[in-house]
Amino acid sequence: MKQISGNKLLVKALKEEGVEYVFGYPGACTIDISDELYKQDDVTVILPRHEQALVHAADAYARTTGKVGVCLVTSGPGATNLVTGLATANYDSVPLVCFTGQVARHLIGNDAFQEVDIVGITRSITKYGVTVRNREDLGRIIKEAFYIARTGRPGPVLIDLPKDVMAELGSAEYPKNVNIRGYKPNTSVHIGQLKRAIKTLSKAKKPLFLAGGGINISHANKVFQEVVEKTGVPVVTTIMGRGAIPTNHPLFIGNLGMHGAYAANMAVSNCDVLFSIGTRFNDRITGKLHEFAPNAQIIHIDIDTASISRNIQVDIPIVADAKDALAKMSEYVSDYASKKWNSEINSWKQEHPLVMRPNDRLSPVDIINQINCQFEEAIIVTDVGQHQMLVSQYAEITPGKQLVMSGGLGTMGYGFPGGVGAKIGNPDKPVIVISGDGGMQMNIQEFATAVLEELPLILCVFNNEYLGMVRQWQKLFYGKRYSMTNLRSGALSRRTNGEEYPKYTPDFVKLAESYGAKGIRVFNKNEVAAAFEEAKKNTKVPTLIEFIIDPEEMVYPMVKPGGTLEDLIMDC
Repeated sequence: MKQISGNKLLVKALKEEGVEYVFGYPGACTIDISDELYKQDDVTVILPRHEQALVHAADAYARTTGKVGVCLVTSGPGATNLVTGLATANYDSVPLVCFTGQVARHLIGNDAFQEVDIVGITRSITKYGVTVRNREDLGRIIKEAFYIARTGRPGPVLIDLPKDVMAELGSAEYPKNVNIRGYKPNTSVHIGQLKRAIKTLSKAKKPLFLAGGGINISHANKVFQEVVEKTGVPVVTTIMGRGAIPTNHPLFIGNLGMHGAYAANMAVSNCDVLFSIGTRFNDRITGKLHEFAPNAQIIHIDIDTASISRNIQVDIPIVADAKDALAKMSEYVSDYASKKWNSEINSWKQEHPLVMRPNDRLSPVDIINQINCQFEEAIIVTDVGQHQMLVSQYAEITPGKQLVMSGGLGTMGYGFPGGVGAKIGNPDKPVIVISGDGGMQMNIQEFATAVLEELPLILCVFNNEYLGMVRQWQKLFYGKRYSMTNLRSGALSRRTNGEEYPKYTPDFVKLAESYGAKGIRVFNKNEVAAAFEEAKKNTKVPTLIEFIIDPEEMVYPMVKPGGTLEDLIMDC
């Protein structure tokens, strides 16, 4: 029987799993794997400039293609640099398989150079993690890793690879099937429970759908819209669920939660049946837990048993894949619309429409509106901060568009590498990254990756010279004591060497150009459209557009700390 090294078997496994890209960064414990990848042409290696950026890129690649994102890093600091990205993927149910190098087995536990217990470190933020102790188990473990990552509630899996195991010769066979006794995900819907839920919905006088990210993950958008239109029941979404139904649909009310639309929050607080699909009911959407949807019977469809009744006690639980459940539901539902209820919702929309107050200075909404106008198809990747909330409020997500962000963990620095991964997976689709001047600097080195790979990303930096979301809290609740949020704290003083403080810190345009990318700076509303037109002409390199934003622009509405969904600050 032919024998091959573990390194060769890993590369063979990647090919058989249909992996097209590996996002990797080399090191001593993975150099032999890197060498095997060099010898073949089926799997392309992408080299981001930091392991955290690497896992974010694999994450966005997975979200936008529906495939498993694959990472390869070395031991020690290479592995620990994955932690934030793994937690990001775990919160947002993203299928990843991450391979980490490890020291030889006889060195494990001896504080060897670049040795850490990465499986132990990441146990709470991965769906599964294991160190391969025996060469004969390698193929089975890799096969199981891909199966676990993509089935049930998707999530990240970590496989730790001791160097001596990977060098050892063994069977060249890669398993065809998976049989894991302790892991049998069941996604089929319980018809009895579903019919009970539909009956409850049919009797409601104020019915409401709550669409979470699970609808987008399971690609259930089309069938969900079908159910909504058959029933006539209005819809609110979480920020991760935005796009579950087109945002221009007449039955779409808006996002709910911390920065939700007034009408959406009021609808949840006043509905009598809340039919929820694919959401975890985390604190950002519920407000004060015991006063969430106080008048409603709550139905909850979710693929993850652990997510049901964890935060909010539900009346009718249904464990199922969103797409399967909605497809079956579509066979049974009919028109349950209430003119009186819809009229009440419309009155809330008119009472407090989602608009920003007029401003002569350049506003984030001016930029988002231009994206809405100029791009019929696009993947929009955001970082985390005020800009993220504004995009989730104002970006039109219709068929052909996708919104990608770190929702659960709220990871600053996700945007740029996320854009890299999205563009690699979708080379023919425009990819627009929207970031703040804070988040952009957390993984700014990915200009090198984007330029090398000739990725024509459009990078929008909303520069207000502050860490804007924290500053907003300081303005509203901390007496305007702007501690640790001014990114140009020396702008009004002189430097110790007597030179004037630089006008821009950094100069994003020059920084982009230093990497070989394009840079544009925009000050005024009337320059926005032309900046995007210019960016679209650059088909081989990324274009950074720095928008100089008024630092006093805030994100409203906003739920008061510790308040209910109705305790909204509309302006200040």
